[in-house]
Amino acid sequence: MIFRRRADLKLASDAAGRFLPSVIAIMVFLGALSAAGAIVLDQAMTNWGRSVAGTLTVEVGSMTSPDAAARVATAVELLRATPGIAEARPLDKAAVDRLLEPWLGEAMRTADLPVPALIDVRLAPDATVDTGALGRRLAEAVPGAALDDHKPWLANMVRFARTLQGLAFVVVGLIGLATVALVVFATRAGLAVHREVIEVLHLIGARDAYIAAEFQRYTLRLAALGALIGLVGAALVLAVLARYAASLEAPLLPAVHLGLREGGMLLAVALVAMALATVTARVTVMRSLQRMP
Repeated sequence: MIFRRRADLKLASDAAGRFLPSVIAIMVFLGALSAAGAIVLDQAMTNWGRSVAGTLTVEVGSMTSPDAAARVATAVELLRATPGIAEARPLDKAAVDRLLEPWLGEAMRTADLPVPALIDVRLAPDATVDTGALGRRLAEAVPGAALDDHKPWLANMVRFARTLQGLAFVVVGLIGLATVALVVFATRAGLAVHREVIEVLHLIGARDAYIAAEFQRYTLRLAALGALIGLVGAALVLAVLARYAASLEAPLLPAVHLGLREGGMLLAVALVAMALATVTARVTVMRSLQRMP
């Protein structure tokens, strides 16, 4: 009904309102992309945490050294005897090659490289292990052995990702403020153009709420059109990015995956933009009419 109701104010002829769908489309497009970036970062942090949670890596020198097997066996025995460690599993060359392949490519399988001897360590659930003391004991038992705790690396990555998320939300907020400012400008311009008609409506008994509803319905139509265009444009860009990201062999690159929950969040960006524009138009009209003589 709000889209078909007869309008006493011919707002469609206003030059100031004609650009509003384009502006709303751009705002929704940028806001949806920013929100999608924040969602992808959140997914990446979850995946990083899941992949390294409760794991350690021990390096005991080159796999090709003559005493490599003895060094690995000594380190594994020490690790398995440490409280809180559920599993210590030496990695063979094929497993190490699979770990390095995303970084060095398939050619490294036949390359004569000094591949390190690695031990994959899994901690028991809710276990607390003093990695500093464990690293020192490993270095004493196997000279040159190094313990890699993934938690500091993960903490730095999460901190950086949270910073980027914060910037994305700041961008969304700024886009919202810009949308409000543009709607205020367009609404005030429409009030100025139709001032004489508004005065006539006042004389015949029209209330301010009725006139505000006219602007509100008109703004809602324009905002809905712009929001739809912006959302479709953002969805197309994200689909292209997701397909391109899937073709890359980059282990640290966040996967661009948007399911129903993420799609709902992007739809919420468009709905919020529509609501923001509509409410702004109504508030602007009501305040302006109250100041009219």
